Amino acid sequence: MLKHEKDICICAVFWGIVINILLTGMVSAANPVKPIQLHPENGHYFLWRGKPTILITSGEHYGALLNRPFNYKKYFKTLASHGFNLTRTFSGAYCEPVGAFRIKNNTLAPAKGKLICPWVRSETGGYANGGNKFDLKKWDRAYFKRLRNFVSEAGKHGVVVELVLFCPFYKDDMWKLSPMNAANNVNSIGNMKRTEVYTLRDKKLLAVQDAMVRRIVRALRDFDNVYYEICNEPYFGGVTLEWQAHIAETIVKAEANFKAKHLIAQNIANKSKKVTKPNPHVSIFNFHYAKPPIAVTQNYGLNKVIGDDETGFSGSEPKAYRIEGWDFIIAGGGLFDNLDYSFTVGFEDGTAKIDAPGGGGPVFRKQLEILKDFINSFDFIRMKPDNSIIKAGIPNKATARALVQPGKCYAIYINGGNKSDLVVKLPRGEYRTEWLNTKTGKVDKKETFQHDGGNRTLHSPNYTDDIALGIKRIAKP
Repeated sequence: MLKHEKDICICAVFWGIVINILLTGMVSAANPVKPIQLHPENGHYFLWRGKPTILITSGEHYGALLNRPFNYKKYFKTLASHGFNLTRTFSGAYCEPVGAFRIKNNTLAPAKGKLICPWVRSETGGYANGGNKFDLKKWDRAYFKRLRNFVSEAGKHGVVVELVLFCPFYKDDMWKLSPMNAANNVNSIGNMKRTEVYTLRDKKLLAVQDAMVRRIVRALRDFDNVYYEICNEPYFGGVTLEWQAHIAETIVKAEANFKAKHLIAQNIANKSKKVTKPNPHVSIFNFHYAKPPIAVTQNYGLNKVIGDDETGFSGSEPKAYRIEGWDFIIAGGGLFDNLDYSFTVGFEDGTAKIDAPGGGGPVFRKQLEILKDFINSFDFIRMKPDNSIIKAGIPNKATARALVQPGKCYAIYINGGNKSDLVVKLPRGEYRTEWLNTKTGKVDKKETFQHDGGNRTLHSPNYTDDIALGIKRIAKP
């Protein structure tokens, strides 16, 4: 081979490596990417990869990382096919027994010997769910390789990872499966009640938890598509606010020398609660089953992202979860994650028959796509919730919400009824309206009109259950 040909080959290999690194969403620590962050112009939403972002998804039951047989590549490909951009996953410090919460084929309940977590297996048998006990002083290289590959694969498909570090133990049989339980490790650490695990009482266990957080944060320092939730549902199982604040501080200290810092999320309550003393390290305040979306209204003044990152217990039909998502996003929420039980081991394409206290599946995901496309058709960074522009015409027992950029665009959602003569107050101008079918994605009626200012009555087509309305001012050349 001639010298110039060899130089060309070396160049080609070099640039191939560079391109591959960029495609995985990673760069070197010397030139870190900017992780997903709050949008500097409107902190209720995100800025990610240079674009204003709302996180919307219908994701699996949080076991895609810790359940070794789960094919996350197929899973992320499925999410990407819908344009979804979020997944929620647990670290492995917590898992569930088979049959927990009446969930069949639960991804958070690995089969015997299939749990993979941050700590390596020892040479001593006796782990409660098969295989050897864990050594809380040593890391499992295979786990951290899977963790990095998991986040990398998500990044390739445009998916952000909400990595949930801890979860309370709702029942004793869940605590009996944790590597942090003294019965499951060779370090004699974690000899306590499940309600004492997430407190500051036991210094040895706290040191283990801190070390895990620091190791995970270090492993993911160069990824732009991850943020950390301190603890899932910390309002159960004895989790203290002081412990949560400590874990948040541990994350911040672990990233102190990083050029790019990652966001921290805190799970506040089921349904709603006003945050009166927000932790200054927290940028995302998550709620579960947040319907109606009172939590958004109560906490909008924080100027942070308000999320609804778990749904369920409303049957298996799409209607309830579709309405929950539309209500929440049009109310001003910046994150919606439907809990989708159709993703299981062997059915990572989301086609499993659902036998669980929740919904999901292909039909629902298609409907959620409609919400995703609708909200992304607006310049939502310039918008804020303002239901006062709706003056009359809301059907009996229905609700109507509006996300508004005054004089520019209006996203309106009606939950309930089957026909509306909606009266909205608009400034003078020329407008185009589209009534969107939330189940098919079709525009069932559209209209262009010149308006002199004041109230305008907009007549909807007939609909079932709910309908969305987009109003946009036509810009003059």
